Amino acid sequence: MKNNPDDRSDNVERIQRNINSTLENINLANEMMSKTDDQKTIKDLEERNKRREKSLKGLRKEIKDEAIANEIKEEVLSKEISIK
Repeated sequence: MKNNPDDRSDNVERIQRNINSTLENINLANEMMSKTDDQKTIKDLEERNKRREKSLKGLRKEIKDEAIANEIKEEVLSKEISIK
């Protein structure tokens, strides 16, 4: 069985899509909360949004880490090219 190489070339874009989707879900939940009087629904949506906010913090850290890794990789590659 052959292992697939770790292709991280689109990680920043993928993470950004996840961030955008999470933000959209937070906004939709806020809209729903403003339109309902059902306290159970409101509580459930508030709890979901708390989890989403926590997830956003992790995604934002991850996207920064990936961006830094990409910069380092590009720097190393450019040095290798200039040595040749």
